[in-house]
Amino acid sequence: MKEELHLANDNLSSIFVIFGGTGDLTHRKLIPAFYNLVRDKLIPEHFAIVTIGRRGMSQEEYKRDIYTAVNKYSRKKMDDVIWNQLQAMIHYYPFDFTDIYGYHALNSYLQDLDQKFQTNGNRVFYLAVAPEYFETIVQGLKNSNMSCCSRDFNRLVIEKPFGKDLTTARNLNNKILEVYPETSIYRIDHYLGKEMIQNIMVLRFANSVFEAVWNNKYVDNIQISLTETLGVGSRGGYYERSGAMRDMIQNHIFQILTLIAMEPPINLQMDSIRSEKQKVLAAIEDISPEFLKNNVIFGQYGKGIIEGKDVPAYREEKNVSDNSDTETFAAIKLHINNFRWAGTPFYVRTGKRLANGTAEIVVQFKTMPNILYFKDKDIQEPNLLILRIQPNVGVYFQFNTKDYHAHSGIIPAKMDTSTHNPIQGNTPEAYERLIYDILRGDASLFSRWDEVESAWMVADQLIQYREQAKIHFPNYAAGSMGPDASFELLAKDGRKWWNI
Repeated sequence: MKEELHLANDNLSSIFVIFGGTGDLTHRKLIPAFYNLVRDKLIPEHFAIVTIGRRGMSQEEYKRDIYTAVNKYSRKKMDDVIWNQLQAMIHYYPFDFTDIYGYHALNSYLQDLDQKFQTNGNRVFYLAVAPEYFETIVQGLKNSNMSCCSRDFNRLVIEKPFGKDLTTARNLNNKILEVYPETSIYRIDHYLGKEMIQNIMVLRFANSVFEAVWNNKYVDNIQISLTETLGVGSRGGYYERSGAMRDMIQNHIFQILTLIAMEPPINLQMDSIRSEKQKVLAAIEDISPEFLKNNVIFGQYGKGIIEGKDVPAYREEKNVSDNSDTETFAAIKLHINNFRWAGTPFYVRTGKRLANGTAEIVVQFKTMPNILYFKDKDIQEPNLLILRIQPNVGVYFQFNTKDYHAHSGIIPAKMDTSTHNPIQGNTPEAYERLIYDILRGDASLFSRWDEVESAWMVADQLIQYREQAKIHFPNYAAGSMGPDASFELLAKDGRKWWNI
């Protein structure tokens, strides 16, 4: 990012307005991200941050509060010199954003800051609030003329979930498009800001050794696993309305799937990349009753043991119904019906309260014929390329080689990279990259509407199936790796989930 430093001071002067300034996202992610961007000299010279919250706090109280948050959550240690630079940019504005008449006063306040910070009227409005407030805030921006009239740009950033189904997503999108053009809307998915997710395209399109075999002729199957040891915690109310499908599959996993399976774009411009991602979603096989029966597994965790401690069942969590049918686990087998991937299965899974908390992509290559070295006694391990997203970030490759400690024999050898390597340095947090891209106007890592729509068209059918199916929950113990049926999903194909 530092090689792009000159971009931060050219024409990016602006006021970054955060609705939800007292919320968890702002404290844990956004303000610590700004701290590190200031530290790395990636913030424009003329720049201000306005955080909007409904609490009646003074500027001093608010800044003490976020100082604690930065000190706790920043990837780099607190430096008071850097903090003083950041806190001079931050302005807390107490405002109930459901009060439609208060937006004119907010507009006047921002215009005064324009004069002070010389920001040319440029705006970024970041909605770090519950989805039910998106339409209210956008309408308030429109009625007070804050959605227009900047010199260079006026951008709207929306956190997930974008709707709760296809119908609500379309309705929300139509309302937003009445105020903002598609080119000014940034639908954020923080997973796309993670270094290894961005590295997928580099690994594929900058290495002929991978791209040449990145197809159904050489790849046996691809697995995407986003698993957590944590339960729903204090988010039981939210999770009851979302479940694993809305919380993880419809956005994070489908976005990763598009990057893994997309065709090479004609260039690295954002619309070229997003168009290829959209084609992947459009090529997902038709969802039929037979598909739902044979390729979709749902689960909900019961009591169990995590790291030596007893943990409650999902139905015993706070704000969760005693007879809840919300899924906390989902595993799906998909096919992408195009020339590159026809016949190659994509297995995806996500779940809470599992034995391992990891996010990784496994590309399993086809095995060699059982002749020559594998004719008699040697067991053939497949070549594996594993892209580790978190908690370890790096690339793992498994290949076969001679066992140097024996007269004969073949063993799997492993090549592994890690972000702890001092050559690579400390990996920036996802929100740092995404905020920086918002300021630069680069929407490559943000979802275009047609991507969101296509993802919902698939996810809706899966969610409706889960709501109609009679599944006996809970069906996996906390501390396991999910329902037995999720293992059978691969076993019937002669495959298994990899956990290396």
